[in-house]
Amino acid sequence: MTEESIFDEMWGRDERLRRPYKRFNDWLEKEDSKTLRAKQREADDLFRLTGITFNVYGRAEAEERLIPFDIVPRIITGREWQRLSRGIEQRVRAINAFLYDIYHRQEIVRAGRIPEEMISNNAAFLPQMLGVNPPGGVYTHIVGIDLVRTGPDQFYVLEDNARTPSGVSYMLENRETMLQMFPELFLKNRVQPVENYPGDLRRSLAACAPSGAADAPVVAVLTPGIFNSAYYEHAFLADQMGVELVEGHDLRIVDGRVAMRTTRGYQPIDVIYRRIDDDFLDPLNFNPESQLGVPGIMDVYRAGRITIANAPGTGIADDKAIYSYMPEIVEFYTGEQPILENVPTWRCSEPDALAYVLDHLSELVVKEVHGSGGYGMLIGPTATKKDLAAFRNKLKARPSNYIAQPTLSLSTVPVFTNRGLAPRHVDLRPYVLVSPGGIRITPGGLTRVALKKGSLVVNSSQGGGTKDTWVLED
Repeated sequence: MTEESIFDEMWGRDERLRRPYKRFNDWLEKEDSKTLRAKQREADDLFRLTGITFNVYGRAEAEERLIPFDIVPRIITGREWQRLSRGIEQRVRAINAFLYDIYHRQEIVRAGRIPEEMISNNAAFLPQMLGVNPPGGVYTHIVGIDLVRTGPDQFYVLEDNARTPSGVSYMLENRETMLQMFPELFLKNRVQPVENYPGDLRRSLAACAPSGAADAPVVAVLTPGIFNSAYYEHAFLADQMGVELVEGHDLRIVDGRVAMRTTRGYQPIDVIYRRIDDDFLDPLNFNPESQLGVPGIMDVYRAGRITIANAPGTGIADDKAIYSYMPEIVEFYTGEQPILENVPTWRCSEPDALAYVLDHLSELVVKEVHGSGGYGMLIGPTATKKDLAAFRNKLKARPSNYIAQPTLSLSTVPVFTNRGLAPRHVDLRPYVLVSPGGIRITPGGLTRVALKKGSLVVNSSQGGGTKDTWVLED
């Protein structure tokens, strides 16, 4: 992957300024570099003051860290966004249909499009959800679809986040920071708004309330607590939506309903936006040692008296082995060819695929099927001989735990450094809200950027940062 082959979203491949960046570049050329450096420091101070931090697990220095923010926006045209939106909506509809099917008749398995063992042997498949009909027929109320770009018109889906996609608070705070610091840029560029997300989220969740709920359904955010890496986001979203932030010990089952403790006694809840994993949701049905969930909540859920967003068992839809079947899943449930392509994927559980991966390990990216946050991953072209040897042994020992993909030439977007602008690789996570009334996609999403030169790892836990994402009104 040479620098010449990499598509830069501002400068293309031929160092010619691309149209969506013209007004931004006109402004940038008039700005003094010292002023911009001061603005970057001001942005860092704003994030620190607001408390926009995250925790990194499993390390001695796992204190809260500031998420790096870059002041150069990522700019997408309205035409590009329309195509992406169509592809995202098609994919999310297929994911919901797939989840309903595998927890009911499993027609896709009967049709031979997905092997039965991919479902039954999958750790994310919940037998407790078999035959359960979630209120409104919605399984994935909030979805994050991770996209990467390799050319002017080439986008790929890298990952589907159907469990509890995080990062939306950074999308909102990035925009708020840019509006505060560079209001003149928004006068020069017609940027589609993202600040409606909290209100849209609350309305979308309320629309998914069980039948028999009040006209103004009671919504709450369930958090594992202050030590969770995404606690800032849990508190932020509850505050922005104007709903209660609760922990498991604040909830109990009262008269067949889930109720939260208040100063006036226990109040029934209609919708829980849960930010805890399936295994900790209900100690009577899942992990008996869990102190985070609500004993008996699954019984109330099965009775149709509470909405849990996202539904238990949705994790199988963002399993990286199931991801490799997404083209078949989209076609099976929509009758259409996928608008957005998957990254070609080798399933290491298959002997021929494993043999190919072992022979080409230094060229590939290898990921754990249930991994996240950039951990447990091998990037072959940048790995040492020691890393390659260790991963070779892991693959041979547990091949079904891994998938492999080619190393893509991810697009770059300039970041602001002390020496001026420099290209860095990015991905994009748009956020999707699903309710019985339809699908709403926030224009833009969270751009994550690999701040280390040449790095392809954008995760904040691995040194990545974030940018404001602009979708222009064409």
